[in-house]
This record gives sequence, structure tokens and C-alpha cells, in this order.
Amino acid sequence: MHISLTGTTAVICGSTQGIGKAIAESFAAAGANCILVARNKKSLDEVIAVLSVNEDQKHQAIVADFSDINQVKSAIAEILAIGDVHILVNNSGGPKPGPIIEVDPSDFAKAFEQHVVCNQLLAQAFLPAMKRLQYGRIINIISTSVRIPLANLGASNTIRAAVASWAKTLSNEVGSFNVTVNNILPGLTETARLSSLIDNMAKNSGTTKEQVKENLKKEIPMKRFGEPAELAALATFLASPAASYITGTSIPVDGGRTGTV
Repeated sequence: MHISLTGTTAVICGSTQGIGKAIAESFAAAGANCILVARNKKSLDEVIAVLSVNEDQKHQAIVADFSDINQVKSAIAEILAIGDVHILVNNSGGPKPGPIIEVDPSDFAKAFEQHVVCNQLLAQAFLPAMKRLQYGRIINIISTSVRIPLANLGASNTIRAAVASWAKTLSNEVGSFNVTVNNILPGLTETARLSSLIDNMAKNSGTTKEQVKENLKKEIPMKRFGEPAELAALATFLASPAASYITGTSIPVDGGRTGTV
């Protein structure tokens, strides 16, 4: 199967590292024009410099910190001035780890705004064009915790589940316009986020990071962590015409770790 995104424009949030960067690279290789959104201009420019332009694409960078709703609104205005968006990838770092009983209530509100509210603003801005074009793809990078809550990630479990419910509801409303909405659920993937979680686990357990890694890998049937490119491959498929009848789904990419059918 040949997957092509030629002629499309994709907005990829959180695209300077990890999964977001891998998705940008994969989309560009498939021919998409990529608009990268993140908070660090230097890092954005570095990613733009390595993206493929084999289809004469134009890639652009827009600075926005998703913890500041006004910056997100400004970014949306810049993107709309560029043109129609066919693909939106919602990808933002999760709340800090910790037991749910220790979460400050204000942190729930901040996380809800950063994830659910920002996703809503982006979707509302780009859906009119998607509906008019009769082609749209909204892909949310969330977590396997929407299937089984993960220990010591109280705030993240809560907010990720809210995003999954938001996405399912939205998919039901926009399906008739050939707009799909799907979630990718990363398992333990080689990213800065995973490194941070491992550091936290090692500190709390009084053991070494290497021992934590080995213990985590034992929980995975494939006995290894995932690579960002492996999630990007699924995102690229979901963004393409080949995935036209897949919507409202949450797909784990976790080496078989999640214990549900």
C-alpha cells in the first residue's frame, strides 16, 4: 500500500521532540505540508530544517505554549491566514505524575484547559474547511490509561479519559462530512516523557533507573519500549485516504502491554 498525503496541510502540535516530531517527519515524507506548533522557536526551526520537501512542500513553524490559551488562539489565527487545514494532530505533554489524592484541584483545571479546551479551539477553527473540502483527519495522541488507569498518574489518567470521550463525541458529529477523529494510545515509548517517569519511579522506589527500565520491559509482551516512529506510522495511515472508514477509535500502540481485548 502506498500512503500519500500530497496536497494536504497538517497541523502537528508538540512537534519538536518525541512522538510529535516523528509524526512531522513521517507526514512530510508522505508529501504533506506541515505546520508545526510548539513553544520553542529554535527547536521548531531545527525540526523544519530536516523535514522532507520531495513534493515541493512548504513547512512552517508557529510558536505557542499550550498552557497559555491566548497563545493558542493567536497561533490559530496565524494558521487560518496560511490556508485550509486537512489534518490536525493534537499532542501535548501530560500532567506531572503523582497519586490522584495529592493533585491540587487547580492542576485539574489547568490540565483540562491545556488538553480538552485547546483541542476544542483547534477543532472548531479547522472543521469548517474540513467539512467544505469533505476531507478531514483529527488525531489525538493520548495514553493507554484511557483503557486501564496507570499507577501514579492520577491527573493524567483523568484528563486523558476526558480527551478520549471528547474525541468519540466529536467523531459522531462530523463523520458524515468525511472527517474522522481517532486516538492513538502510546504505551511505554522512548521519549523524554518516559525518561521523566522512570526518574520519578526510581526516586520513589529507591532503586536504579536501569532496574526500573528492566522491570517495565518485563510487563511488555514484546520486551522492549516503543519507538516514536512506530506511532508515527499509525498516525500517517490514519491521516491518509486509506483510513477513510476508521473513526471514533482508540488504538493502543504498546507492544501488547495493555491488559484488555
